[in-house]
Amino acid sequence: MIPTLKPGVKLSDEATPLLADTVPAEPSIQASQEGEGPLEHDASNRDDEDIPLPRKQIFLLCYTAVVEPIAFFGIFPYINFMIEKVGNVKKEDVGFYSGLIESLFSVTQMCVMILWGKASDKYGRKPILVLSLVGVAFTTALFGMSQSLWQMIVARCCAGVFAGTVVTVRAMLSESTTKHTQARAFSYFAFARNLGLFVGPIIGGVLERPAEKYKGSFGRIEFFHHYPYALPSVVTSLIALSAAITTLVSVKETRPAQLDNKKTDEPPLSIWQLLKSPGVARVVLIYNYVMCLAFTFTAVNPVYMYTPIELGGIGFSPELIAAFTALSGFSQAIWLLLVFPRLHKRVGTGQVLRYCAYVWPVFFASTVGFNALLRHDIKTAFWSTAPPIMVIGSGVCMAFTAVQLAINDIAPSPETVGILNSVVLAIQSGVRAVAPILATCIYATGVKYHILWGHLFWLLNVILALGLIVLLRLLPAKAAGGPHPSFKVRV
Repeated sequence: MIPTLKPGVKLSDEATPLLADTVPAEPSIQASQEGEGPLEHDASNRDDEDIPLPRKQIFLLCYTAVVEPIAFFGIFPYINFMIEKVGNVKKEDVGFYSGLIESLFSVTQMCVMILWGKASDKYGRKPILVLSLVGVAFTTALFGMSQSLWQMIVARCCAGVFAGTVVTVRAMLSESTTKHTQARAFSYFAFARNLGLFVGPIIGGVLERPAEKYKGSFGRIEFFHHYPYALPSVVTSLIALSAAITTLVSVKETRPAQLDNKKTDEPPLSIWQLLKSPGVARVVLIYNYVMCLAFTFTAVNPVYMYTPIELGGIGFSPELIAAFTALSGFSQAIWLLLVFPRLHKRVGTGQVLRYCAYVWPVFFASTVGFNALLRHDIKTAFWSTAPPIMVIGSGVCMAFTAVQLAINDIAPSPETVGILNSVVLAIQSGVRAVAPILATCIYATGVKYHILWGHLFWLLNVILALGLIVLLRLLPAKAAGGPHPSFKVRV
């Protein structure tokens, strides 16, 4: 079957098909200049495929999206040492407090996410985004300068309070794009968050205890002797402040005009009414099911790579763990930037989710196969299959962007996008507070008692992944989307 162009339709470079024999025409219109005033899209122009992607706006919003993962993951390289030395905690208790601090961060996010969504609906996206970024900058700096365990806990919880960046950026991206450009915008957004996940640990690992590591430059500064973990936090704070400034100066307000024009006798939908809207609850369930698969794998995979081969892992050195983690991150970037926008334009949101659902169980099951190869000392087969499967399996990251688009599309109206995203992210924060701990406990139990040769967790996660295939049958047609209207199928 060969896709053909409908008469009179021109394709921009963002609508380039995957098939080599179909050549895109020149862009139908030139990109509009960045003007003054808010970006507004009503129901009709959101379906207008001729509206170009506002690249400057999207780039600046993606820059703000980098802040939250840097702040969240940046403490991972030194949090355990900080708890032990600054908090005066025994080594055997460090793991408990480390998990507590991160869980409290996510629980706090869950409690305030909906409030931030409502605030952005009432006061505007831009002021809430700026306030959140400033709050992240302040609380992150406080965490680095904590001098006791309780100060660390309070500062981390306060950082979770200023989680408005997460929900506000997603709403602004949706409101800055049309139905035909949002896939590319959210692929940039996902890439930006992956970049933050990559940069954050580097900042934390390189800059912690600078007075000891870099005596020639920082050893003479008394401040860094008293506050050995302040420098990475200060750097993260500066990044957050720079994002706040660029947002204040250059980012345009996107809050729908309908929110201002609503009659006073027409109250906004309550959360319960929103969830009862056609298809919304089903998409929210699918969204968080996908996130649960991501959180459980992300929590266990580093431990699996560290675990000795005879206990069910692959016994990697720290260098190999870092290399495979970097390979995964790079692969995800390629899938998100180069593959997802075009694939989504060809097949739609629902089909992308189904492709990922088919790959996920196989990807999880491959970890058992890797261990089996190393147990039998078949290293050649391991090294010829593990990296390619890692690269291909990283393609499931497209599900995270696809399910975000499903949330945007199922929103009952443009003015409910912000509050719907806040509800979804509040639930996601709750999942993130529980799923990683539960996953690592199951994995540790399987390894400790040699259940299924240490593969208990992977069996359960394969079953969980198979559940997504069934669950996607509930995906409403409105959220599933379809091929780009510029293509038609000819038999």
